[in-house]
Amino acid sequence: MRTIAIVCGGDTSEHDVSMRSAAGIASFLDKERYIIYIVEIHAGQWTVNLEDGTRIPVDRNDFGFVIGGTRIVPDFCYITIHGVPGENGILQGYFDLIGMPYSTCSVLVEAMTYDKFVLNNYMRSLGVSVADSLLVRIGHDAEVSDDDIIERIGLPCFVKPARGGSSFGTTKVKEASQLRPAILTALREGEDVMVEAFMQGTEITCGCYKTRSHSVVFPITEVVPANEFFDYDAKYNGQVSEITPARISERLTQRVQTLTSTLYDILGCHGIIRIDYIITEGEHINLLEINTTPGMTATSFIPQQVRAAQLDIKDVLTDIIEDTLS
Repeated sequence: MRTIAIVCGGDTSEHDVSMRSAAGIASFLDKERYIIYIVEIHAGQWTVNLEDGTRIPVDRNDFGFVIGGTRIVPDFCYITIHGVPGENGILQGYFDLIGMPYSTCSVLVEAMTYDKFVLNNYMRSLGVSVADSLLVRIGHDAEVSDDDIIERIGLPCFVKPARGGSSFGTTKVKEASQLRPAILTALREGEDVMVEAFMQGTEITCGCYKTRSHSVVFPITEVVPANEFFDYDAKYNGQVSEITPARISERLTQRVQTLTSTLYDILGCHGIIRIDYIITEGEHINLLEINTTPGMTATSFIPQQVRAAQLDIKDVLTDIIEDTLS
């Protein structure tokens, strides 16, 4: 049996979300095929978290650990850290150095997709429609006036950390007086803030993964938040309606799925990704962001889409692991 380490935790506000994803993946994996360990990376500590509460230190030379006198080195690491260091390429670089197979995209793809401002500008260069945005850097936030920002981006707009997720530090700004407090809120989550133009439309999300032998694009989910936007409460506290498959035309569905598959190939992605879009008037497809370590709890989008595709999440994860190791 192969040994799988589910790597979770991280050093951002998404730590607890990551721990829930790890529990989800552990429940999905094939227990007859794999021996599974949860490895938490947090605050400089790398530990294997056993079911009895024991924490075993991980040797950073080879990501191995000793349990009951037996030294174990995983055959494969499933990364489900949302944020630093698992979603920005740092952990991927370490695994590349020690020769450890892992579930996500490469260092470059992770770093680029984690930075929303960088990603949006790269996508725009490829002809993909994205919202207009500008960047405000920590220590230089006073150099850009509120009037300049509003003249360029307009109101309402979104203010968010350029690197982050789960909508932490994100504010929908409707009035000029809300802009500066929103920037300060986002700066508490990171060094760079993206101010992004608001787009009125239908929010959808589409998952995808590929192996050497086949390509799978999942059914699309329509996201209808009860709040102003798809914020933390909508994502994790049930204040949202998630409709799979989305209530959009068959033609639009095919266009979105084709675009998702194409972007997967252009970026050179690996493992499961999820791309978020907003559909504006005239069935115009606008990219919001690309998630390379999407949430994997039982109620997360990807497991929902897998079920809607009449697939088994256990088989999907096995497919990804075995393709990587073959």
